[in-house]
Amino acid sequence: MKAETIKALQDARTERRAVTLATRLSDAAEALVYLDKAEGALSGDAAIVSAARRAMDIGRSETVDIGGAKIFLNVYVPPARLIIVGAVHIAQSLAPMATMLDFDVTVVDPRGAWATANRFPGVKVIQDWADEAFQAMGLDASTAVVTLTHDPKLDDPALEAALKSDVFYVGALGSKRTHAKRKDRLSEAGITDEQFSRIHGPVGLNIGAKSPAEIAVSILGQIVEVRARRLEALSAPKVAAA
Repeated sequence: MKAETIKALQDARTERRAVTLATRLSDAAEALVYLDKAEGALSGDAAIVSAARRAMDIGRSETVDIGGAKIFLNVYVPPARLIIVGAVHIAQSLAPMATMLDFDVTVVDPRGAWATANRFPGVKVIQDWADEAFQAMGLDASTAVVTLTHDPKLDDPALEAALKSDVFYVGALGSKRTHAKRKDRLSEAGITDEQFSRIHGPVGLNIGAKSPAEIAVSILGQIVEVRARRLEALSAPKVAAA
């Protein structure tokens, strides 16, 4: 692997950018294929670029046959990330559970008395408004966002930003009545019905959860389920229209 290729892969990892390294096995010719561009000797081959992006969507490296040549598609995608908005009791259970499943967890809450390293050991804590934190962090298809504060001033800007991104999961704590009021507020902010339908609210699987830890289990279970279903859909072979 070329030195410049290694540096590009390291930069992509730091920036949480998905990339596929496509290598022709016969002569080691390469292309780095991102979501928005492709670079390298093979970057002009539309079939290779398309295959590399599909492998990126699925998150699985593989060898494919394109035009009689064997192409190894080595996929590098950001680790799954969970952003929890609201440093509340449920978050104190959810954060370590998600960490155990190899999620990169960040807790966001502007309230300094709540958002502390002592309350959330081992995870990143950001004392900021969620929409501002999201802008600095960047949201991507490997990210899940959950709002837990019950405070529209904190939750609504986070949900608005998440719904305008390509995060794979958006969840919001609250009853059906709370969710209906949330829809009215977000509609006024310009969120469409289609965008709003992406929110899992009330959040979590319906397992009769009551305690903060039980609610955290229901939320994490739903996130895992949504991610698995998405990957299944992406992996399914496409059926040509008749």
